Amino acid sequence: MSEIINGKEVAKALRDSLAAEVVELGAKYGRTPNLVVILVGEDPGSVSYVTGKAKAATEVGIRNKTLRYPETITEEELLAIIAELNGDEDIDGILVQLPLPKHIDEQKVIDAIAVEKDVDAFHPSNVANLWLKKPCTQPCTPKGIIKLLKETGMEIEGKEAVVVGRSNIVGLPVAKLLLDNNATVTIAHSRTHNLGEVTRRADILVVAIGRERLVTADMIKPGAVVIDVGVNRDSRTGKLCGDVDFEPSKEVAGYITPVPGGVGPMTIACLMENTVESFKRKVTK
Repeated sequence: MSEIINGKEVAKALRDSLAAEVVELGAKYGRTPNLVVILVGEDPGSVSYVTGKAKAATEVGIRNKTLRYPETITEEELLAIIAELNGDEDIDGILVQLPLPKHIDEQKVIDAIAVEKDVDAFHPSNVANLWLKKPCTQPCTPKGIIKLLKETGMEIEGKEAVVVGRSNIVGLPVAKLLLDNNATVTIAHSRTHNLGEVTRRADILVVAIGRERLVTADMIKPGAVVIDVGVNRDSRTGKLCGDVDFEPSKEVAGYITPVPGGVGPMTIACLMENTVESFKRKVTK
Protein backbone atom coordinates (compact mmCIF):
# COMPACT_ATOMS: atom_id res chain seq x y z
CA MET A 1 0.00 0.00 0.00
CA SER A 2 1.14 3.53 -0.80
CA GLU A 3 2.34 6.16 1.55
CA ILE A 4 0.06 9.17 1.17
CA ILE A 5 1.92 12.39 0.39
CA ASN A 6 0.27 14.90 2.70
CA GLY A 7 0.43 18.16 0.81
CA LYS A 8 -1.18 20.03 3.70
CA GLU A 9 1.69 19.14 6.04
CA VAL A 10 4.42 19.96 3.52
CA ALA A 11 2.71 23.24 2.63
CA LYS A 12 2.40 24.17 6.32
CA ALA A 13 6.11 23.59 6.85
CA LEU A 14 6.89 25.88 3.90
CA ARG A 15 4.48 28.56 5.13
CA ASP A 16 5.98 28.42 8.63
CA SER A 17 9.46 28.90 7.19
CA LEU A 18 8.27 31.82 5.07
CA ALA A 19 6.52 33.42 8.05
CA ALA A 20 9.78 33.47 9.99
CA GLU A 21 11.58 34.94 6.98
CA VAL A 22 8.94 37.64 6.50
CA VAL A 23 9.43 38.79 10.10
CA GLU A 24 13.15 39.18 9.43
CA LEU A 25 12.52 41.00 6.14
CA GLY A 26 10.13 43.42 7.84
CA ALA A 27 12.68 44.21 10.51
CA LYS A 28 15.43 44.74 7.96
CA TYR A 29 13.60 46.69 5.25
CA GLY A 30 10.79 48.41 7.15
CA ARG A 31 8.04 46.75 5.20
CA THR A 32 6.81 43.27 4.28
CA PRO A 33 5.84 41.71 0.93
CA ASN A 34 2.56 42.87 -0.58
CA LEU A 35 0.28 40.76 -2.81
CA VAL A 36 -2.75 41.97 -4.78
CA VAL A 37 -5.23 39.44 -6.14
CA ILE A 38 -7.83 40.42 -8.74
CA LEU A 39 -11.10 38.49 -8.83
CA VAL A 40 -13.59 39.07 -11.65
CA GLY A 41 -17.07 37.69 -11.14
CA GLU A 42 -18.42 35.32 -8.50
CA ASP A 43 -17.50 31.86 -9.78
CA PRO A 44 -17.65 29.66 -6.63
CA GLY A 45 -14.41 27.86 -7.46
CA SER A 46 -12.55 31.10 -8.06
CA VAL A 47 -13.95 32.67 -4.88
CA SER A 48 -12.79 29.63 -2.90
CA TYR A 49 -9.29 29.75 -4.41
CA VAL A 50 -8.94 33.48 -3.76
CA THR A 51 -10.13 33.10 -0.16
CA GLY A 52 -7.54 30.36 0.38
CA LYS A 53 -4.78 32.51 -1.05
CA ALA A 54 -5.70 35.49 1.14
CA LYS A 55 -5.79 33.28 4.24
CA ALA A 56 -2.37 31.79 3.46
CA ALA A 57 -0.87 35.22 2.80
CA THR A 58 -2.16 36.54 6.11
CA GLU A 59 -0.76 33.50 7.94
CA VAL A 60 2.67 34.06 6.38
CA GLY A 61 2.61 37.78 7.20
CA ILE A 62 2.30 38.93 3.59
CA ARG A 63 0.18 42.04 3.26
CA ASN A 64 -2.58 41.26 0.81
CA LYS A 65 -5.67 42.71 -0.77
CA THR A 66 -8.32 41.16 -3.01
CA LEU A 67 -9.81 43.50 -5.60
CA ARG A 68 -13.23 42.23 -6.64
CA TYR A 69 -14.90 43.35 -9.86
CA PRO A 70 -18.19 42.40 -11.53
CA GLU A 71 -18.22 40.04 -14.47
CA THR A 72 -19.28 43.00 -16.63
CA ILE A 73 -15.95 44.79 -16.27
CA THR A 74 -14.47 45.54 -19.68
CA GLU A 75 -11.10 44.32 -20.87
CA GLU A 76 -9.92 47.93 -21.15
CA GLU A 77 -10.92 48.67 -17.56
CA LEU A 78 -9.14 45.58 -16.27
CA LEU A 79 -5.96 46.39 -18.20
CA ALA A 80 -6.01 49.94 -16.80
CA ILE A 81 -6.26 48.57 -13.25
CA ILE A 82 -3.29 46.27 -13.87
CA ALA A 83 -1.26 49.14 -15.32
CA GLU A 84 -1.89 51.17 -12.15
CA LEU A 85 -0.82 48.23 -9.95
CA ASN A 86 2.31 47.76 -12.06
CA GLY A 87 3.32 51.32 -11.27
CA ASP A 88 2.79 51.00 -7.51
CA GLU A 89 6.21 50.44 -5.93
CA ASP A 90 4.63 49.10 -2.73
CA ILE A 91 3.12 46.11 -4.56
CA ASP A 92 5.38 43.08 -5.06
CA GLY A 93 3.01 40.53 -6.55
CA ILE A 94 -0.03 40.72 -8.82
CA LEU A 95 -2.28 37.77 -9.53
CA VAL A 96 -5.41 37.67 -11.69
CA GLN A 97 -7.60 34.71 -10.81
CA LEU A 98 -8.47 32.62 -13.87
CA PRO A 99 -10.71 31.88 -15.68
CA LEU A 100 -11.92 35.28 -16.80
CA PRO A 101 -15.23 36.07 -18.56
CA LYS A 102 -15.22 35.16 -22.22
CA HIS A 103 -15.25 38.77 -23.41
CA ILE A 104 -11.80 39.31 -21.85
CA ASP A 105 -8.66 38.01 -23.58
CA GLU A 106 -6.87 36.08 -20.82
CA GLN A 107 -3.51 36.12 -22.59
CA LYS A 108 -3.67 39.88 -23.04
CA VAL A 109 -4.30 40.23 -19.31
CA ILE A 110 -1.44 37.88 -18.42
CA ASP A 111 0.88 39.77 -20.76
CA ALA A 112 -0.10 43.07 -19.11
CA ILE A 113 1.20 42.11 -15.65
CA ALA A 114 4.74 43.40 -15.06
CA VAL A 115 7.03 40.39 -15.34
CA GLU A 116 8.73 41.18 -12.03
CA LYS A 117 5.33 41.10 -10.27
CA ASP A 118 4.06 37.98 -12.05
CA VAL A 119 3.96 35.64 -9.04
CA ASP A 120 1.85 33.08 -10.94
CA ALA A 121 4.69 32.89 -13.54
CA PHE A 122 2.33 32.88 -16.52
CA HIS A 123 3.96 35.88 -18.26
CA PRO A 124 5.62 34.88 -21.59
CA SER A 125 8.99 36.17 -20.34
CA ASN A 126 8.86 33.90 -17.30
CA VAL A 127 7.78 30.96 -19.46
CA ALA A 128 10.59 31.59 -21.96
CA ASN A 129 13.25 32.05 -19.29
CA LEU A 130 12.22 28.79 -17.62
CA TRP A 131 12.97 26.91 -20.85
CA LEU A 132 16.13 28.93 -21.51
CA LYS A 133 17.44 28.19 -17.97
CA LYS A 134 17.57 31.88 -17.17
CA PRO A 135 16.57 33.42 -13.82
CA CYS A 136 12.80 33.51 -13.57
CA THR A 137 9.80 32.94 -11.34
CA GLN A 138 8.79 29.28 -11.43
CA PRO A 139 5.06 28.49 -11.86
CA CYS A 140 3.45 27.59 -8.55
CA THR A 141 1.94 24.16 -9.24
CA PRO A 142 4.99 22.67 -11.03
CA LYS A 143 7.27 24.12 -8.35
CA GLY A 144 5.09 22.54 -5.67
CA ILE A 145 5.14 19.18 -7.45
CA ILE A 146 8.94 19.07 -7.39
CA LYS A 147 8.90 19.90 -3.68
CA LEU A 148 6.43 17.07 -3.04
CA LEU A 149 8.57 14.62 -5.01
CA LYS A 150 11.63 15.56 -2.98
CA GLU A 151 9.60 15.14 0.21
CA THR A 152 9.29 11.41 -0.56
CA GLY A 153 13.08 11.07 -0.47
CA MET A 154 13.14 9.82 -4.04
CA GLU A 155 16.20 10.76 -6.07
CA ILE A 156 14.69 12.30 -9.22
CA GLU A 157 17.93 12.06 -11.20
CA GLY A 158 17.94 9.09 -13.55
CA LYS A 159 14.29 8.22 -13.00
CA GLU A 160 11.75 7.64 -15.77
CA ALA A 161 9.04 10.31 -15.49
CA VAL A 162 5.78 10.49 -17.43
CA VAL A 163 3.70 13.66 -17.45
CA VAL A 164 0.14 13.18 -18.68
CA GLY A 165 -0.95 16.65 -19.75
CA ARG A 166 0.63 19.31 -21.94
CA SER A 167 -0.81 22.62 -20.72
CA ASN A 168 1.38 25.69 -20.35
CA ILE A 169 0.27 25.98 -16.72
CA VAL A 170 1.20 22.50 -15.44
CA GLY A 171 2.13 19.82 -17.96
CA LEU A 172 4.89 21.47 -19.96
CA PRO A 173 6.58 23.40 -17.09
CA VAL A 174 6.60 20.40 -14.73
CA ALA A 175 8.18 18.34 -17.51
CA LYS A 176 10.86 21.01 -17.84
CA LEU A 177 11.53 21.06 -14.08
CA LEU A 178 11.82 17.27 -14.08
CA LEU A 179 14.33 17.52 -16.93
CA ASP A 180 16.25 20.13 -14.93
CA ASN A 181 16.43 17.55 -12.12
CA ASN A 182 17.91 15.05 -14.61
CA ALA A 183 14.92 12.77 -15.02
CA THR A 184 14.10 11.18 -18.38
CA VAL A 185 10.74 12.67 -19.30
CA THR A 186 7.91 11.56 -21.58
CA ILE A 187 5.01 13.94 -22.18
CA ALA A 188 1.74 12.17 -22.92
CA HIS A 189 -1.89 13.30 -23.13
CA SER A 190 -5.42 11.91 -23.11
CA ARG A 191 -5.17 10.88 -26.77
CA THR A 192 -1.84 9.09 -26.46
CA HIS A 193 -2.12 5.67 -28.09
CA ASN A 194 -1.94 2.87 -25.51
CA LEU A 195 -1.58 5.39 -22.69
CA GLY A 196 -1.38 2.64 -20.10
CA GLU A 197 1.73 1.19 -21.73
CA VAL A 198 3.40 4.61 -21.44
CA THR A 199 2.37 5.28 -17.83
CA ARG A 200 3.44 1.81 -16.65
CA ARG A 201 7.04 2.73 -17.46
CA ALA A 202 7.00 5.67 -15.06
CA ASP A 203 8.89 5.78 -11.79
CA ILE A 204 7.31 9.22 -11.44
CA LEU A 205 3.81 9.74 -12.84
CA VAL A 206 2.28 13.23 -12.94
CA VAL A 207 -1.31 13.43 -14.18
CA ALA A 208 -2.76 16.84 -15.05
CA ILE A 209 -5.65 16.37 -17.46
CA GLY A 210 -8.84 17.32 -15.60
CA ARG A 211 -10.72 14.10 -16.26
CA GLU A 212 -11.95 11.99 -13.35
CA ARG A 213 -10.32 8.58 -12.91
CA LEU A 214 -8.47 8.78 -16.24
CA VAL A 215 -5.59 6.77 -14.77
CA THR A 216 -6.55 3.46 -13.23
CA ALA A 217 -4.53 1.16 -10.99
CA ASP A 218 -3.50 -1.13 -13.86
CA MET A 219 -1.81 1.86 -15.56
CA ILE A 220 0.61 2.41 -12.66
CA LYS A 221 4.03 0.81 -12.21
CA PRO A 222 4.21 -0.90 -8.79
CA GLY A 223 6.07 1.38 -6.37
CA ALA A 224 5.82 4.50 -8.56
CA VAL A 225 5.35 7.98 -7.13
CA VAL A 226 2.00 9.29 -8.41
CA ILE A 227 1.24 13.03 -8.36
CA ASP A 228 -2.41 13.76 -9.13
CA VAL A 229 -2.98 17.37 -10.18
CA GLY A 230 -6.57 16.96 -11.34
CA VAL A 231 -9.49 18.48 -9.47
CA ASN A 232 -12.80 17.16 -10.71
CA ARG A 233 -16.33 16.65 -9.44
CA ASP A 234 -16.93 12.92 -9.06
CA SER A 235 -19.93 11.99 -11.21
CA ARG A 236 -20.81 9.17 -8.81
CA THR A 237 -20.61 10.94 -5.44
CA GLY A 238 -20.50 14.66 -6.22
CA LYS A 239 -17.32 14.98 -4.14
CA LEU A 240 -13.97 16.30 -5.35
CA CYS A 241 -11.72 13.73 -6.96
CA GLY A 242 -8.55 13.62 -9.04
CA ASP A 243 -7.47 12.30 -12.42
CA VAL A 244 -6.30 9.07 -10.75
CA ASP A 245 -8.66 6.38 -9.44
CA PHE A 246 -7.34 6.86 -5.91
CA GLU A 247 -8.55 3.92 -3.80
CA PRO A 248 -7.32 1.05 -6.03
CA SER A 249 -4.27 3.01 -7.16
CA LYS A 250 -2.97 3.54 -3.63
CA GLU A 251 -2.62 -0.25 -3.38
CA VAL A 252 -0.12 -0.19 -6.28
CA ALA A 253 1.82 3.08 -6.01
CA GLY A 254 4.71 3.63 -3.62
CA TYR A 255 3.59 7.19 -2.91
CA ILE A 256 0.46 9.01 -4.04
CA THR A 257 -1.13 12.43 -3.53
CA PRO A 258 -4.80 12.64 -2.52
CA VAL A 259 -7.38 15.02 -3.97
CA PRO A 260 -8.07 17.27 -2.17
CA GLY A 261 -5.13 17.78 0.17
CA GLY A 262 -2.24 16.97 -2.14
CA VAL A 263 -0.98 19.37 -4.80
CA GLY A 264 -3.49 22.18 -4.10
CA PRO A 265 -2.06 23.33 -0.76
CA MET A 266 1.45 23.29 -2.25
CA THR A 267 0.37 25.53 -5.13
CA ILE A 268 -0.79 28.19 -2.67
CA ALA A 269 2.32 27.81 -0.49
CA CYS A 270 4.54 28.26 -3.55
CA LEU A 271 2.56 31.37 -4.50
CA MET A 272 3.51 32.77 -1.11
CA GLU A 273 7.15 31.82 -1.73
CA ASN A 274 7.08 33.50 -5.15
CA THR A 275 5.70 36.69 -3.57
CA VAL A 276 8.47 36.73 -0.97
CA GLU A 277 11.07 36.11 -3.69
CA SER A 278 9.64 38.97 -5.77
CA PHE A 279 9.95 41.28 -2.76
CA LYS A 280 13.53 40.20 -2.11
CA ARG A 281 14.56 40.82 -5.72
CA LYS A 282 13.17 44.34 -5.49
CA VAL A 283 14.73 45.36 -2.18
CA THR A 284 18.15 43.91 -2.97
CA LYS A 285 18.57 45.58 -6.37
